[in-house]
Order: sequence, then structure tokens, then C-alpha cells
Amino acid sequence: MICLVKFVPDVEAFQYDSEKKQLIRENVKTIINPDDASALAAALRLKKQYGLSVELVTMGPVSVKPKLRDYIRIGADKAVLISDAAYSGSDTYATSLILGDYLRQAKADIILTGTHTIDGDTAHVPAQIAERIDYSFLSGITKLEEQCMKDHTILCSVESDECISHYSLELPALLAVSRESRYSPPYVSYADLDRYVDDKIEVVTNAGLNIPEEKIGLKGSRTRVVDTYTKALETRQRTIVSTDDEGIEYVYQFLKEKGFVDEK
Repeated sequence: MICLVKFVPDVEAFQYDSEKKQLIRENVKTIINPDDASALAAALRLKKQYGLSVELVTMGPVSVKPKLRDYIRIGADKAVLISDAAYSGSDTYATSLILGDYLRQAKADIILTGTHTIDGDTAHVPAQIAERIDYSFLSGITKLEEQCMKDHTILCSVESDECISHYSLELPALLAVSRESRYSPPYVSYADLDRYVDDKIEVVTNAGLNIPEEKIGLKGSRTRVVDTYTKALETRQRTIVSTDDEGIEYVYQFLKEKGFVDEK
């Protein structure tokens, strides 16, 4: 298995380059994207259940290396950091091309990743990668069924407000897991806090992938940010009512005014 994760800027330490119209990712406090954390937890469950190996793959600056060490210490067998200055500014299209080229070479049976990222929230990358490497694909997964792998397929569920849908996907497959799955990775044990794992981390640059520079970074990105602005938040009036006749009447008249009550 490969677990594809992204380290995103902490919302409390957010930095933005207004001239280049892109996030600043170097030397910024980052966290693992919440959906990707759920995907990693799901991968570790499959490893324990079926004895599969887990390779962690991320694209980003070299500053995320300490976080990769921690995820090896909780059960990943290997970590690959795809990092090159030429990749800076890549949109979802260019990012999918870069990751897709690596994943095509890796030839994993299962690729797990998150459905959305909190810094972009497009949900483009998993689907675009699956298309690029010709894998079965399902997004928004909330559960991997018990005994989910059999006959070269994997069984998953997607839960929505309306229903729970069950799917059987042929392998190889790329599965995008939602944080609504509530899968959560474990913490590093005290005994493993200082365990040496650098020999299990590989850094891949564009010298290894050999992608033409006009296809990556800002040059290869098909998305263009026209403008950015700070959204003005409105202060809304808050009304507190009692659970007496007067309060009930107030709520009734409010709902009637908004069209939620039909006296007919």
C-alpha cells in the first residue's frame, strides 16, 4: 500500500504571498491534513489485518521530514518525500502529474489518501491521479468493511445524510478517505520517540522523475489566481428566548416570516 498525505499550514500560522498569489510553505508550522490522517489510520488497520506494507508519500518542502519520522515510528514501513524547488507553485493539475508519475512507477495495489485538504479544498488531486494512473477510484469513504479484501477487490462504504452506499472496487484502487470515518492514527509510543528511522526516508527530486519544467510549478499550472481578498464577516444579531408561551410564539412567528411554516 501507499498512503498519500499532505502537510498543510496550521491555520493559526497561515502565511500568504500576495504577489505570487500562493501559500508560503517554507519554514511554516504545518500539520497533517485531517482527511489524510484518517487515510493513514485506515492504512495501518489494513497493515495489521492483512500484513501489507505501508509506504508514506508526500510532496512538499524538506522541513516536513521530522513529521515523516513520527509516522514511520507509528507503523509506516517507509516514507518518500517528493521535493524540488521546481515544483513550487504547482496547482492541482501539475501536482497530480508529479505524484502520478511517481505512483505509476511504484505500482501499489492500494493507494489511500484523504478526500479534501484544508488549504485548497478542491478534492481534485485524488481523482486526477487515479485518472492519470488508470486506477479504480472512490472518494468520501467513511468505512473499510470488515474482511474488506477478497477476490482481488476491496469493499468500502460512503455515508451521506440520505443513505449509506456500499462499493466493491477492483484492485489496483485509489481510495480517498474522509475524516468523517473517524479513523485516527495512534501517537508515537514513549519507547519509539528517539528510534532512528532516517534510513527509511527517501527524498525524490525532479532529477529522478525527469518531468519537463514547463509541465510543473507555475509554468505547468493551468489554474490562475486572478485576485485575492479578505472576506468581511458580518455580525449577526443573537436572540435568546425562554421555553414559555411567549418564547414559543416568537419562534413560530420567526419561522413563519422565513417561510418555514405553512398555515395551510
